[in-house]
Amino acid sequence: MGEVNISVTPVIEIQDISVSFEGFKALTDVTTKIMPHKVHFFIGPNGAGKTTLLDIICGKTRPSNGKIIYHGGKDLGIRKFVNIDLTKLTEAEIVAEGIGRKFQAPSVFTSLTVWENMEISLKGSKSVWGSLLFKISDAQKKQIENILNFISLADKKNEKAASLSHGQKQWLEIGMLLVQEPVVVLLDEPVAGMGKEETLKTGQLIRKISKKYAVVVVEHDMEFVRAVADRVTVMHEGKILVEGSADEVLADEKVRAVYLGRGKFHKSGKVENANGGKDA
Repeated sequence: MGEVNISVTPVIEIQDISVSFEGFKALTDVTTKIMPHKVHFFIGPNGAGKTTLLDIICGKTRPSNGKIIYHGGKDLGIRKFVNIDLTKLTEAEIVAEGIGRKFQAPSVFTSLTVWENMEISLKGSKSVWGSLLFKISDAQKKQIENILNFISLADKKNEKAASLSHGQKQWLEIGMLLVQEPVVVLLDEPVAGMGKEETLKTGQLIRKISKKYAVVVVEHDMEFVRAVADRVTVMHEGKILVEGSADEVLADEKVRAVYLGRGKFHKSGKVENANGGKDA
């Protein structure tokens, strides 16, 4: 198909995606694009369809209509153009194509060390114990070391994952995705349950990740969205309500009217509830 500049070509094109569950329309004609080297947030009230959309991208849920066109490619700068409909692939095939997902709750192996968790996540690993028994190469060791430095866990590499804080477990799981060399990283509420300092560090980590990968985030913390997002898609009742920069979205009257159903936005990105308090 020729060569294309990845800086202007979407890595994923979501085209007219709809899905129904027992008559309930969870998504209706959702169309948007995910760009490389950008952090794209999907926000909206509970039940808006955000997680369902991630489920469709990674093959967990099949749409009743529409396509998810993946253009892939792992080389920086110029790459060969590919054109794959992810809705036709299995979950395993989608992972192999370079779509990595981290769910809200960290799912690290707490009885293993940080290093061992990274080892079992290496691309091509077949099983937990098989991975630990198999001798990894010097190049793979260097890869793990680089990622542990990247996620600020190098000094924890010999500690059991159980000893990590909630935020550190989230970072470890992100590292376990990165060691698989993805093209697109999907993160579902990555700062849920974190304190202010860990939230700040997670935002910095996501910005660093976007220098190499496309990052898609589902999140409710509006201050975090404002600080980290390149682009924001607001969903409501299974449809796209508004798209734009964080500032554009948070200033939109339609967003103020429907988001979380808790009243109006402040310029800070917080939502004022019916009692006059603020809820991020």
